[in-house]
Amino acid sequence: MTKWGWFATVSAFLTSINFAPAQASGWKIDQAQELRRAVVAAPQDALPLLDLRTFDTALAAGPGAALDEAATALALQLARLHLLGTTPAARKAGWHIHDSDADHDLGAWLGQALASADFGAALRALRPAHPDYAALRAAYATEPDAERKAIIARNMERWRWLPRTLGPDHVLVNIPFFEARLWRGGNTAGTWPVIVGKTATPTPIFTARITGVTFNPWWHIPASIVRRHKGRFPANQGYVFANGRWSQRPGPFNVLGQMKLEMANPYSVLMHDTPNRALFEKERRDFSNGCVRTGDAIGFAASLLAPRMTRAQVDQAVATGQTETVALPQPVPVYVAYFTAQPVADGTIAVRPDLYRHDARMAAGRAAKPIVVASGCEAPAAG
Repeated sequence: MTKWGWFATVSAFLTSINFAPAQASGWKIDQAQELRRAVVAAPQDALPLLDLRTFDTALAAGPGAALDEAATALALQLARLHLLGTTPAARKAGWHIHDSDADHDLGAWLGQALASADFGAALRALRPAHPDYAALRAAYATEPDAERKAIIARNMERWRWLPRTLGPDHVLVNIPFFEARLWRGGNTAGTWPVIVGKTATPTPIFTARITGVTFNPWWHIPASIVRRHKGRFPANQGYVFANGRWSQRPGPFNVLGQMKLEMANPYSVLMHDTPNRALFEKERRDFSNGCVRTGDAIGFAASLLAPRMTRAQVDQAVATGQTETVALPQPVPVYVAYFTAQPVADGTIAVRPDLYRHDARMAAGRAAKPIVVASGCEAPAAG
C-alpha cells in the first residue's frame, strides 16, 4: 500500500469511530494477547509501560467478566496515551491547537476495534499518522545518545498533541526549523524558508485555514505599532492616514511585500512576503513581531493556488501592482507548530536549538509559558 493509501485508510477508520456501538465485552484470548503486546511495545513510542498486573491475572483465568473489565480498562488507557499523550493540560498552555482526538468516543472505537478482522491493526492505528512521527519513532528506537533520545521523545509527544491526521493537504510551519512545508495528497510538495517571531515576541503555536492569497496587499498598521511610533510614518514610503487609521499602500517599501495569505486567527498573525529578503540568508531567522515572513513568497502562493492559477498568471497579478485577493481552490489548514527534531532530506533526524525554551520547560516539568499575543507583523523599520 502506498503512503497516502495507508494514510487515507487509517483516517477513514478513526473518523468512523464515533458512530460504532460501544461493545467492550466478549474479549477473545487472542485479542487480549494482542493488547498485551501493544502495551509492552508502548515504550517504543516514548510512552510509559502501563501496569499489567490486574490484566495478567484476568488473562490467566481465561475469557469472562474479569478479562472483559481488565482488558477494556487497559485498552482505553493505551488509546488515550497514543491519542492524547501524557502531558497535563497546564503544561500545554501555550499550545493553541485543538486536538480533535479528544473528541473521539473511545468506547465506541473499542467496540469497532474488537469487531474488526485485525484488532492489532486497530491498535497500531492510534499512533499519529504523519510520516514525520514515523521517522521520529524509528530514530528513537535506535538512538544511542541519551540527550538526543530525550529530545526526540519530547517531539514525539508533541505530535500526540495534534490531530492524528492533519489532512492530505496542509501547511506545516515548524518554528525552530524556520521553514514551512506544503503537503499535497500526503506527500511533501515543497519547502520554504520562513522568518518567525523574536524571543520577546514569539510566534504563537496555533492552527488556521488558508482561504486565499492577496497580491500587492495594503498593510493596515496595528494600534500598538502606531503608538510605538507616535503616529509618525514617512509619506515617501507609502504611508497614508485615512478613515481614522494609518496604512501603507502597496509598493516596494510595503512591510508585507507582494503577497499575504488570508488566514484569519485570533493572534493577528499573517504569513506574508517581505521586502527585506536578505534576512533569509541567515541560518537563525527569528526577527519578526510574531508573523511569519516567507521566502520565495510568490512561488509559495503559486503552489497554494494551483491549479486555479498558473505561475505565469500569478506573476502577472503581481506585476499589475493592484491589490487582488484570489481564493484557493479549497481552503488548506495551516499548523504553526514547534518541533525541535524532525526528519530532513537525507533521511536522518536533525535537531535544532530550543528557540523559545519549550523543550526546557517540558524537561523540567514546568507549566508552559504564556504566549505573547502578536500585536502586528512588523515595525516600519524592519521593512
